[in-house]
Amino acid sequence: EPRELVDDAFLRRIPYKIEVSDPSEEEFRDLFMMMAPIIGVEYEQSALEYLIKTHYRTLDRPYRCCQPRDLLAQIRNYCLYIGEEPRMTNEYFDYAVENYFAVM
Repeated sequence: EPRELVDDAFLRRIPYKIEVSDPSEEEFRDLFMMMAPIIGVEYEQSALEYLIKTHYRTLDRPYRCCQPRDLLAQIRNYCLYIGEEPRMTNEYFDYAVENYFAVM
């Protein structure tokens, strides 16, 4: 509940409050398909299967709508840094997940 996280004055500064529910696995997959070309990362179905199996199902990690965009951006930025073509691979997903979900 938002009121449990912040005070009323803060909530008044946010004019529109919209609940965004977590996507289903199918919707999560669709978000990757939609976002990959927008972010500039070559889509690869087998790498997405690896991501979901390794980093979501085994950890019972919930799917969030922002994660496809964020993980693909991590991959793109990493690939640009190392001078590789941005594409979805198991190795790049491992890197992106480790960086994205890091706890400081």
